[in-house]
Amino acid sequence: MKPKMTLKRIAKELGVSISTVSKALHDNKEISQENRDKIQAFAKFYNYRPNNIALSLKNKKTKTIGLIIPEIVHNFFAKVIGGIEHVAKLKGYHVIIAVTNESFDNEVINMELLVHSNIDGFIMSLSKETLLNQDKHHLQETINQGVPIVMFDRVHPDIDCDKVIVDDKEGARIATQKLIDTGCEKILLLTTEDFINIGNLRTQGYLEVLKENGVAPDPNIILKINDMGNLERKQEDLENDINKIFDKTPDIDGIFAVNEIYAITALNVARQRGLRVPEDLSVVGFSNGILSQHSWPSLTTISQHGFQMGELAATLLIDRLNNEDEDKEFETRIIKTALIDRDSTR
Repeated sequence: MKPKMTLKRIAKELGVSISTVSKALHDNKEISQENRDKIQAFAKFYNYRPNNIALSLKNKKTKTIGLIIPEIVHNFFAKVIGGIEHVAKLKGYHVIIAVTNESFDNEVINMELLVHSNIDGFIMSLSKETLLNQDKHHLQETINQGVPIVMFDRVHPDIDCDKVIVDDKEGARIATQKLIDTGCEKILLLTTEDFINIGNLRTQGYLEVLKENGVAPDPNIILKINDMGNLERKQEDLENDINKIFDKTPDIDGIFAVNEIYAITALNVARQRGLRVPEDLSVVGFSNGILSQHSWPSLTTISQHGFQMGELAATLLIDRLNNEDEDKEFETRIIKTALIDRDSTR
């Protein structure tokens, strides 16, 4: 087994200074081509990778951001990642991505690992279990260690940090009003349980618009979905639950779903039941991902502007890392949503 190499050990083995090794590994022209080639070949042979901490002693920064997201397959998070990577690259930062798979334990472990890897700061969207548990110790401890956090989308209201969110309530109001304006009188809501902040706010927007239009909320057509656990199994359960609601309330003529998966599932159920969309049933979703664009019929939805959210989150974090004023006030930036009108509504 090859021994683990460090700058100090490479310097000792080759009889040169640590500074020479560091410069050679970064192809600094102050070092002769012969010595650069020799040092780089030696480092490559021993699978040495420069230590970002050692290379950043001058400014005490590794120029690395830790990004923690609940899931990797969701198109919304893919867009956010794109926005973060775009800004990070322009500012000379690297991004390390960790996925919690909606687990509180995974979130804690990922944060500890990245803190020990000396990342400069975090951008994160909280897991569903974290929101359910309302346990924020890992977040506060990280901030207390001097590592800043920017939260996006799913945030914790009791943590003082920069945040980037969309106007979830207003987006839900726009979606519900769209259904009412196109003639829907009985609108099924597919939402999350209330402990998830974004689902709770979207539920509030739905209820507000019903009240403003003189429509009494019907608890029998408000489905709060527990989708933690086996996703395939939960998908089957969701289809069954939607079918049960239609069996009891067959005159439903509109559906507002607070995320893309719920909306696509509703389209599948409508197709199974022989309902025409949008002639018999109009459907509006939330997030405007790839599924919304390519579903049949294409889905009317609320855009969250994920790429813009990622850009803004990265900008806030890097600005804070570069700002020496420790008393700078935290910001909550709210991104306006927009209705994308497609074929699933009249």
